Amino acid sequence: ENEDSTQKTEPADQPVDSLESTTLQCRSQIGSLVSVGAAQDLKEEDDTLEDQEVDELEDKLPDQIHSPKEEAVVRMTKYHIPQGAGDIVMIQSDHTGAVDILSAELETADLLGEQRKAQPPPLAPPTTWTAGKMKEFKAKMGKEKNSRMVVKRGEVMTVRVPTHPDGKRVCWEFATDDYDIGFGVYFDWTTVTSTAITVQVSESSDEEDEEEEEEIEGLAPVGDVERGSKSYLRNRYGEIMPVYRRDSHREVQAGSHDYPGEGIYLLKFDNSYSLLRNKTLFFHIYYTS
Repeated sequence: ENEDSTQKTEPADQPVDSLESTTLQCRSQIGSLVSVGAAQDLKEEDDTLEDQEVDELEDKLPDQIHSPKEEAVVRMTKYHIPQGAGDIVMIQSDHTGAVDILSAELETADLLGEQRKAQPPPLAPPTTWTAGKMKEFKAKMGKEKNSRMVVKRGEVMTVRVPTHPDGKRVCWEFATDDYDIGFGVYFDWTTVTSTAITVQVSESSDEEDEEEEEEIEGLAPVGDVERGSKSYLRNRYGEIMPVYRRDSHREVQAGSHDYPGEGIYLLKFDNSYSLLRNKTLFFHIYYTS
């Protein structure tokens, strides 16, 4: 057995002379006797140490050792889970093991925050009435500057009336010669820089929307994917009274509306439905406190 072990330890391709071979065999025999005794002693010591370590670990196990599942539970108790309906998303780091808790509800609120801010509050309906003194009204407005205008066939005339710092309510009166005209009131939630009343004429309501979109596009920040969009335009504008045809050639049409806040009233006189007739319009717009 000793000779076989010696042959296995020596490479076959290296030559060994007879003297060195005899010496190695003697050393091998002595070393084998020593190694057998040492191995038995080491084995007894290892068994003793192993028994001691197992006893110590069993004593420490209830107090100091946790399974990975128990550790995750303890770690989770350090985080406050958002209350309320909505999905909860947990993300755990591969390196530190830290757990982040995200609420899908909060993420949705962040994404929709700007859209919610852009939506205007609801507007109260106006107060409307009619008056029968057509001739007196037309005669009076005919003498006033910019109170008599012609709305041509296929056109929409928009009178822009800013809210006045001294006023609380806007009022209007109008009448037409011979034929009716469409009328509606809208409100633009925007900062007022001037109290001057202006008139804008377009060939159709679609063209008017395009002109307003160009105005929004110039004010929108660069990189906004929705700049100039009609959805953004509709969110900035509020409807007080929709456009529909009024018998303004028979009675004076009048109305008022309390200021909902700072902005510009849009009074639309719509003759886009008429393909043949121009409409002569007499109107009076003012504010009261």
